[in-house]
Amino acid sequence: MAVDEKDPDAGLARMSLVEHLRELRRRLMIVIIAMVVGGVGAFFLYNQVLHFLRQPYCQALAHRHINTGLGCNLVITDPLEGFTTRLKVSGYLGLFFASPIVLWQLWRFITPGLHKREKKYAVPFIMSSLVLFALGALVAILTFPKALDFLIGVSGQGIATFFTPGKYINLYVLVIAAFGLAFEFPIVLVFLELAGVVTSRRLSSWRRQAIVVIFVIAAVITPSQDPYSLFAMAIPMCIFYELAILVGKILKK
Repeated sequence: MAVDEKDPDAGLARMSLVEHLRELRRRLMIVIIAMVVGGVGAFFLYNQVLHFLRQPYCQALAHRHINTGLGCNLVITDPLEGFTTRLKVSGYLGLFFASPIVLWQLWRFITPGLHKREKKYAVPFIMSSLVLFALGALVAILTFPKALDFLIGVSGQGIATFFTPGKYINLYVLVIAAFGLAFEFPIVLVFLELAGVVTSRRLSSWRRQAIVVIFVIAAVITPSQDPYSLFAMAIPMCIFYELAILVGKILKK
């Protein structure tokens, strides 16, 4: 690979395997420290975050006129669950706070090995990935109250609704992660088009089959397994499929 001497990362591109491993270790240490600092800060924001996370549960109970006798408070059945839940929420939020540093360290580690053309595409791909993941997370947050309402209603009468914080928060986070990753779908398609693995014309010819596959995948990967989440995920993915075809045509010109 040709190395540009004027490039500040040119030295990194010529590093040996051991030097690359040392560089990786250094950047991993920075990431870990950032996550720990973010987690410590999140530890003190736990009550506010928990209040936000409980809102879909409160909305579902209010919509169904269910009186648990405990309001919409989550129920702890294990002496350690309160502490472990706080640590879990702090860890998730710490990763969120540290994500800019994590992405920057990842970027600084991989860019020395990229060609100029690859670097040109890397920034739009990374920025698009962040925007799409955030959009997916937003759709998940907006959809989750409906999904939870469905899950409570479908359980039938004569069943008391009490959720433990561990399982409830795990489900909420999994739904957000599933939507965020699903919304990366167009990035994968555009990458495959640029790499020459598939063409826009081929994707267009696969449209009907793709729609069926998208709905099947959405039904499988939605953790809540409810129809609201299914359609909230599948319909945007179908739209993204069409947009990926359009973007692929534009980039190939």
